[in-house]
This record gives sequence, structure tokens and C-alpha cells, in this order.
Amino acid sequence: MLHYDYVIIGAGAAGLMMADAMGKDDYFKDRNILLLDREPKQTNDRTWCFWERGAGKFDGLIYKSWTHIYFGGQAFSKRFDISPYTYKMIRGIDFYAAYLERIASYGNITFKQESVVKVQDRGKNVLVCTDKTEYSAKQVLNSIYDKNIAVSQIKYPVLQQHFLGWFIKSESPIFKQDQATFMDFSVAQKGNTRFMYVLPFSKNEALVEYTLFSEKLLPKATYEEAIQSYLQNDLACNSFEILDREMGSIPMTCYAFEDQDTPNIKYIGTAGGWAKPSTGYTFMNTAKKIPEMVQLLKSGKPLNQPRTKNKFWYYDLLLLDILHADNSKGRLIFEALFKNRDPRLILKFLDEETSFWEDLKIISGCPKKEFIAAFLNRQF
Repeated sequence: MLHYDYVIIGAGAAGLMMADAMGKDDYFKDRNILLLDREPKQTNDRTWCFWERGAGKFDGLIYKSWTHIYFGGQAFSKRFDISPYTYKMIRGIDFYAAYLERIASYGNITFKQESVVKVQDRGKNVLVCTDKTEYSAKQVLNSIYDKNIAVSQIKYPVLQQHFLGWFIKSESPIFKQDQATFMDFSVAQKGNTRFMYVLPFSKNEALVEYTLFSEKLLPKATYEEAIQSYLQNDLACNSFEILDREMGSIPMTCYAFEDQDTPNIKYIGTAGGWAKPSTGYTFMNTAKKIPEMVQLLKSGKPLNQPRTKNKFWYYDLLLLDILHADNSKGRLIFEALFKNRDPRLILKFLDEETSFWEDLKIISGCPKKEFIAAFLNRQF
């Protein structure tokens, strides 16, 4: 059995950021670190989007960025200039290549393509079994997400942000290159929270994605029929080529994922509850969490440290309670918010950087009845 000081399971955004942060920190230079993933990470299997003010540390990997966003509703629609914010996109393949190359330069980190089948905290160390061998480690950082852990409890609602997207090339120029369609609720809601999401790369190339906030996934054909209809009826695009596809599902829940941590095993990324419960955005949340994780490892404390719930956790919980009780309310809430408030304040709020008075301004811009009812239900 091979022994490592640390094992990182999963070479997604969280695993790679974690490995890179440890690799460049002198504290870990004499520690052996193993990074495991079942895939070689050589395909463009996903995209990550986020917004930030001005330049950022990921700018060298940005595939496309937008200075304007469009919000489409059934009673209100508008194009917004979001400066000083920029909406940015990173392709998975570019991120993997850059980070794996960087990690390969750290002499104390080994990357292996193996599938993990068992992880067990044995007190003095952790047993990690893969489809090829067994390892022991002092501590493990695990990014494998198990949906059953969240859905098996009833204290907190669990929705999914599920989506299917087509990367298309149209015959005619139909897209505004500087504008990302953040949410377009003009599509039929069918009792859910459904919207289209469009990221143009040029005047005739874009990612067009059908997205839902709901409990259950749809048949693949349903997503594709919605995209086809949107292209033809809303964008007047009858001739196009599908270059690629992406499909995914992100948990939306305030469930305390840290409850599954042990003294020597810490769940990170989506598996650790790092996805923003109300939106599903995970990438920048992960980037903010990594320094905290590095400090925890260096402190020598057990990894199952309790997490303090802040005010934003509670705001997210109220929204999820509303959508769980009546999934059709999403359009009304987001439409009221974008109609009544500056999108830059909304983005700041979603980044969890607003003051209490700014929070009140955001909350007062939402439908009152639904949030008051959700608040009272949680209290009583």
C-alpha cells in the first residue's frame, strides 16, 4: 500500500485549484500529494462562468467575456451595461490543460488516472481504494458529489439547476457579441422556473442553453426541442450547425454538506456545498474557499470544523423554500428584481459582498408576499 500525506480526489475546478495552491505553498513542499481522477481531463466537458470587477487571476484562461447582459421576462426585458463588472467564461479544456501543466511542475504532486471506489477514515489515517490499488493518507480532500446524501434528508429543500446546451454556428449573423443573455424567461414556464441562457462567441456562434430550477430532470429530447424552438421563433435562426453539446445538473440546497466531513476527510467543491444555493454558480465560490482550506490544513486542526451560517445562507434558504413550494414563482421573483434594482447591485449581492442596508434594498425589490410567507414558515 502506497502512503501519501494528502490525497485529493477529483481533478475538477476544486481539485485542481486545491492541488495548485498546495503545490506553490512552501509549507507543503516536503509533503507528498496524490491527485486522483478517473478521467485524463483532456476533453472540453464543461464551461464555467462568473463575473468580477476588472481584471482577475483567471484572465489568461478566459475564452470570452461580455460587458452587457440581457434579462428577458414576460412583462419586463432590458439590456444592461454591468461595468465595472465583466461576465467571463472559461472552457474546461483550457482550465485543465493550464492547471495540469502547472501541477506537473511541482515535484511533490503525482496525478494518476484511477477511479475511486472507497474512502474510509480509520482514525490515524484514511484508506483510499481505487479500481487499481489502495492508498493511505494522513488527510483526504474529496470532491466526489453524492446526490443521495442531500436528498435523503427533509430539513432543507433540494432543487437542481439542470441544463442542456448547444454550441451552434448560424448561417446568418444573429448574436450581439458584447451581450450575454443572463436569463430569458420568455419561454413557456410549464409550472417550473425555466429560462434560456445565451453566450455569443461571435455574430454567428454561441452557446444556447435551456435551464431549469426544479426538482426533477427532463428527458433529453425536451431540452433540445426547447432550444430548437427558441432558435427558430425567438432568434429567427432556421439554418445552423450544432458544433458541440453540454449537459449538467448542479444541486441547489442549503443542506449542511460539512456534516459528512470527518477529522481526516474534507469534502470540497460541489460535494462540500460550495455551489451558491440560489444560483448554482460554483467557480468563484471555489476560488474564494481554497485559501481557507489551505489555512485549515496548515493549522493542524481536524477537518470537520463547523461552518458558520451567514445571512446569505438564510436568504438563499428562503428563495429555495419558495421555489420548492411553488416552482413557478422563479420568473416573478427574478423579473421583479431586475425591473426594480440595478443589476450591478444584484451581482454584488450574489457575490455576498453587500452591506445589510444593501441587502434590504435587494429584498425590498422582490415580491413581498412570497418571502414573508417563507420567513414565517421557517420561524414557526
